Amino acid sequence: MIQTNASPTLDVLFKRILARKPDAPALLDPVNKPRVTGQPPKRLTFAEADRAITALAAHFIESGLPSNSVIAVQLPNTVEFALTVLAAHRAGLVVALFPLLWRQAELTVALNRTGARAIVTSSRIDGVVHADLAMNAAAEAFSIRHVCGFGTDLPEGMASLDLAMSNGSTTSRAVVQDGRKAAVISFDVTSDGFRPVPRTHLNLIAGGLALSLESDVPQGATIMSAFAPSSFAGLTSSLVIWLLSGGTLALHHPYDGDALEQQIVEHCCDTLVAPAQLALRLAEIDMASRLPALRNVIGLWRAPEQVASSPAWTPQHAALTDVYLFGEAGLFGARRTAADGSPAAILPGPHSAPREVPGSSISGEIFLTPRGTLALRGPMISPSAYAPPPPSSDSLIAQPPRDYVDTDYAARLDRSTGTICITAPPSGTMAVGGYRFLSQDLQEWARRLGQGALLTALPDRLSGHRLAGRAQDNARAREALAELGLNPLMVEAFRDRASQA
Repeated sequence: MIQTNASPTLDVLFKRILARKPDAPALLDPVNKPRVTGQPPKRLTFAEADRAITALAAHFIESGLPSNSVIAVQLPNTVEFALTVLAAHRAGLVVALFPLLWRQAELTVALNRTGARAIVTSSRIDGVVHADLAMNAAAEAFSIRHVCGFGTDLPEGMASLDLAMSNGSTTSRAVVQDGRKAAVISFDVTSDGFRPVPRTHLNLIAGGLALSLESDVPQGATIMSAFAPSSFAGLTSSLVIWLLSGGTLALHHPYDGDALEQQIVEHCCDTLVAPAQLALRLAEIDMASRLPALRNVIGLWRAPEQVASSPAWTPQHAALTDVYLFGEAGLFGARRTAADGSPAAILPGPHSAPREVPGSSISGEIFLTPRGTLALRGPMISPSAYAPPPPSSDSLIAQPPRDYVDTDYAARLDRSTGTICITAPPSGTMAVGGYRFLSQDLQEWARRLGQGALLTALPDRLSGHRLAGRAQDNARAREALAELGLNPLMVEAFRDRASQA
C-alpha cells in the first residue's frame, strides 16, 4: 500500500485547531511575566497567535535563513517560546532548544555543533541579560548570521522580534509539511560528554500522545505548564499536549508558588504539568478546596530512581501520572490507580497508552540490557543520537543498527513481582538545579575555588541537587564561576550551608 498523505507536523496540528475555533483562547502568559522579562502578560486567541506566528516566520524568511537550517532558541516559559517554535517550523527551520542556565561556553559549543544560523532570546530573564550572552556566543560561532530577541534595550546588532510581530509581514515560502522531517534538537550530557539529540515531528507527537493518553487529558483541556520547555520532555508535555488536545495552554515560568496557584484558579485549569516533587508538594495543601478545577496532574521526574520511594498521592479529585525522564533519551508515563496512591508497577516489555486499557496503541518498550541498565525502544526514541562509536577494527562487515537507547540508568528485576526497579542514575553525571553536568566539571569548579574551599552537591527535593559552599567561600565561588564564564543564574544555585541547616 502506498501512503499518499504526509504525516502531520506541529504547525499542521495548530492550523487544524485554528480552522475549528479561531477565537478560542490559545496561549496565556504567566501572571508574573513583568518580573521575569519586564514585559506585560499576553493572552492570545488562536487567530491572534496565528498572526504572530506568520509575522515571525516572515521575519526569519526575510532575514535570509534557508529552509532546513537550525535556529537556536533560549527563551523562558512564556508565549514567545511557543510562537517562536511554531514560526520556525512554518518557515521550514529546525529548532535547537537551549536551557536558560547555559553559560557562554556551552552556548558557543552548541551553536558550533549544530551549525545554527540564528539565535533567539529575550533581553532579560529573571534579571540576567541574556541578550548579551547570546551576542557574545554568536560572535564566537562562525555559522551565526542573525541574532534576534524579544523585549526592550536590545544591544546593537540584535533584531527586535516584537517589532517584527507589530509589522505583520506575511512573506512566506513553500514548505513541505511532513512529520518525518527534523523538528528540534535538544542536548543531553552523558558520561561520554555533550550530545545533541535530533528528533522529527513524529517523534515529538509520539511523545505527546504517550503522555496525553496515559494521563487522560481531555479534548479542549486548559493546561497549566510549569516545566521549563528547554528539553524533549518540556516540549512534549506542554506544547505538543496542547496541540493534541486543542485546548488552552497557560504558562508558568518556574517557580513562584503563589503565582502558580493564582494562575490555576484564575484560568480554571484542569491539567497541571510540573516537576513531580512540586506536584507532590501541592498535594499537601488541601488541593480539593484550593484548586477545585484540577483533575489531571502530570508529574515529571528528572530522577526516575526516586519514583518508587515517593510519597503516596492522596487527593481524590485529581489523578497523578508519574513521568519517568531519562535525560533526552526518552520517557514513559504511568498513572497512579492504586487505592493507596502508590506508584504504578513498571513491567518490562511493550507498554501501551493508556497502560491498563486492552487493545490500546503501543507507545514504547522497556527492557534491561546485559549490562544491567534500562533501555528504551519506540517511536519517540532517536537511537542514532546515542549510537555507540564503531569498533576499532579492520572488519569490513557493518555492525547491525541499534534500534534502542541505553539510558545508562542501573536497573534490576524484582524476583517476586517481575517489576523493574530503577536503582541508580548514570555514573559520571550529576543533575544540579534540574540540569545535567559532568562530575569532572563540578570537580574542576571546586578546584578553581582554591585550597581549603568547599563546593559540594547536596540532594534537593525539587531540582535533584544544588551546589553548596561555606559562607566564607561564596565570594571566591562567584569569582571562580565568573572566570569560567558561567551563566550568572547558575551562581544563584550556591546556598550558604548554614542557612540550609
